[in-house]
Amino acid sequence: MKQSEKTIRVMLIDDHQTMLWGLVKLIESEKPRMEVVGTARSSEEALEKIGSLCPDVILLDLDLGGTSALDILPTLLLNPASRVLVFTGERDQAILDLAVFRGARGVLRKDASAEQVLKAIEKTADGEIWLDRETLGRVFSEFMSPKPASKLDPETEKLASLTPRERKIIHAVAEGNGAHNKALADRLFISEHTLRNHLTAIYQKLGVSNRLELYVYAAKHQLGNSGAMDISGAQAVS
Repeated sequence: MKQSEKTIRVMLIDDHQTMLWGLVKLIESEKPRMEVVGTARSSEEALEKIGSLCPDVILLDLDLGGTSALDILPTLLLNPASRVLVFTGERDQAILDLAVFRGARGVLRKDASAEQVLKAIEKTADGEIWLDRETLGRVFSEFMSPKPASKLDPETEKLASLTPRERKIIHAVAEGNGAHNKALADRLFISEHTLRNHLTAIYQKLGVSNRLELYVYAAKHQLGNSGAMDISGAQAVS
C-alpha cells in the first residue's frame, strides 16, 4: 500500500506562530488524507516531541528563532519511517544542499502555493524526492565525485551552519569599523546581551575567539564588505 493511500501524519516545525497556524489549517483541511500530529517552535521542543510522534513527514523550517535546524536534522531522522521536507525562506544554496546531504528528502520555498505544499508532502510521504533540477544535479554530482559527500569542505560546512541572523551580525561586525557592542546592537535593533549570545555562537561555529579573528575570517570569506576596519578597535571588543 502506498503511503498516500492512508493518512499521512505530519509534524510541523516552525518558529512563526502565524505560519504554523496556516499550515495546520491547510493540512487539517485534507483529512482523512493528511493530519497534523504535532507542532514545535524551537529545536528543543522538536527534539522533545519527535520520539513520541513518529510522523511520516516533518515539515522543517531551517531558521528556528536564530538557531539553525541543520544541527537537529539527523536526530529527527532516527525514526526510519520519518522523512524531512525542508520548508524555508532560505536562499543560500549551500545551506539547502547541506540540508539534503544531512537527510532531507526535499526543499520547498515558503512562497509555494497551498497546492504545491500539499503535493510536496504527499510525494515526500511516498518516498519521492522534491528537489528542483539544479539542486538534484548538484547533489548527484557530489555523490558521484571521488570525495565522499560525508566529507564536505569544512569551511563550506561552517558557513552553511550560520543562520541568516548570524550572517547579518557578521556583516555588521565587518562593516562596523571597530564599533563597540552597544553601537552594533543598536544598529541591529537587539540588546547587547542578545548580541553577545549570537557572537558566542558564531565564534563556536567558525572556530574564532574574538571580534578581530571574526573580522579576519569575514574578510577572507567575503562575508562583509572589504572596506577598512579599525583593527585596534576590533581587538578591544570581544
